[in-house]
Amino acid sequence: MLLDTYGRVATDLRVSLTDRCNLRCTYCMPEEGLQWLAKPDLLTDDEIVRLIRIAVTDLGVTEVRFTGGEPLLRPGLVGIVERCAALEPRPKMSLTTNGIGLKRTATALKAAGLDRVNVSLDTLRPEVFKTLTRRDRHQDVLDGMAAAREAGLTPVKVNAVLMPGLNEDEAPDLLAWAIAEEYELRFIEQMPLDAQHGWKRDGMITAGDILESLRTRFTLTPEGSEERGSAPAERWVVDGGPHTVGVIASVTRPFCRACDRTRLTADGQIRTCLFATEETDLRAALRSEAPSASDAAVAELWKKAMWGKKAGSGLDDPSFLQPDRPMSAIGG
Repeated sequence: MLLDTYGRVATDLRVSLTDRCNLRCTYCMPEEGLQWLAKPDLLTDDEIVRLIRIAVTDLGVTEVRFTGGEPLLRPGLVGIVERCAALEPRPKMSLTTNGIGLKRTATALKAAGLDRVNVSLDTLRPEVFKTLTRRDRHQDVLDGMAAAREAGLTPVKVNAVLMPGLNEDEAPDLLAWAIAEEYELRFIEQMPLDAQHGWKRDGMITAGDILESLRTRFTLTPEGSEERGSAPAERWVVDGGPHTVGVIASVTRPFCRACDRTRLTADGQIRTCLFATEETDLRAALRSEAPSASDAAVAELWKKAMWGKKAGSGLDDPSFLQPDRPMSAIGG
């Protein structure tokens, strides 16, 4: 098991499949100039499946989330999902995507064994989408989400980040739309993971701001901590139910005490937290000719990394320093 010194057990594995993306969201990437990982540095499909197998069969992981960058850009994605679905015990599998490629891949991913998807969509306005992402692909995202719903990759969860001066007024409209479309909406506070280090604590839209905006149109009732468990989102029942809305307050109300995640980057590094400053290299162990390449040795290296996990992310500390690696390299 992946236990740390604070008694937390990691059962949720986030796997970044690539650092590349076909959008350039302002809160994640600069418009140009970001250095991508070289292909030899990326884990191969076989290496990814092997590490997931070790995590599931030897380390107690029960859920796997494929992330990026944009994971749908990974050529071998469907095959990776299919091979992981054959593991015993079979992990729950989901995918976080910008949705652009879902229209053509949703059916194949469902057939391969993927359970559901999270789709990032911050606005209902095509012109704002173009400003936020620097790409004119709004309709492609909507089409992709509909394809995922029709393929049975449900519940389709929608992740939205509100930005000052762009979409900060859209919270009620986004919730009304999500309810009508049978999607689960979750707002995420903007986090300091952009490559250009432009994040400012005093300029972000907080969870409190989001809830205040939603309450201008909806009645929100807290779902309760018993229902939440280790989930990052605090959820509210909307207008008495059955629909809910979530808010992930990573900055203003960190949930580190209940964290059950371990993270694998596209180049084979273990990160104990999105905001960790240290990494543990599993890729080197996998590619070694020494005994350190055995499954048991890799598992021990992974366990040692998680044992050193810190108590919290430090986001609530005004002296917090943003990690050097951008979110596109770490995996969301």
